[in-house]
Amino acid sequence: MLEIMDYRRSLERSRASRGRQSGQSTFWAHGREWDLFTDVFAPTDSPSTSVALELLGLTGELPAPTGSLLEIGCGAGVIAVMAALAGCDRVVASDINPAAAHNAAANAARHGVADRLRAVDGDLFAAVPAGERFDTIFWSSNYVMAPESYVYEHVHERAYVDPGYETHRRFLAQAPHWLAPGGRVLLHFSSRGDLATLLQLAEETGRRLQLVGSTQIDDWGNAVEHMLIEITALDSPQAMWGPLLRSGELESGRL
Repeated sequence: MLEIMDYRRSLERSRASRGRQSGQSTFWAHGREWDLFTDVFAPTDSPSTSVALELLGLTGELPAPTGSLLEIGCGAGVIAVMAALAGCDRVVASDINPAAAHNAAANAARHGVADRLRAVDGDLFAAVPAGERFDTIFWSSNYVMAPESYVYEHVHERAYVDPGYETHRRFLAQAPHWLAPGGRVLLHFSSRGDLATLLQLAEETGRRLQLVGSTQIDDWGNAVEHMLIEITALDSPQAMWGPLLRSGELESGRL
């Protein structure tokens, strides 16, 4: 597992994906054809998008989100579009990569949900108007931690690694402020990430982490646990959706 957690392996995946993407303009997933723009994360090169759709209930097995949804790190827009198709009446798809925001908008138009899906480009919540609030905030995070000193060489790498978990820290701190009453902040994380550091950041930012769903997949010959984690403020009523996450749970086999 230590090898698959190595950020250099994720950077290699990013470079390989960009190489395969050369000349690619569309892909098929979940019974639909999607546009794929240059330098945008390709869902066909990673299991994370399909796993996220399953954990969110957007493949039919579980209840899907309703009301309004903000997706952070939308990429090509598959999750945001599927949420709109499943019944979310207002979806904002945000990505720090401008090409990804344009890609999500194109896929919203392709699948007939442009009337209820708006794509924006910005770092986390920077492009979201201050007064907007959401019933669900979701981020399928770049859960592999790179060294704090690492400097991205290409925007594509942002979908794969987070140096020093700086973005995770800011997401934990900021996300609950964008919720409508009764809303939920959901994070897609994985055992390829550093759960102990995530828990430490949650404590430092005054947040509670609860496991609300998980599934194990084979990731290039490695058994990897994918988790859907709900984030709440410590001073809010405790949500009763699942067990609290604590240090050592992955190592002890609880997940």
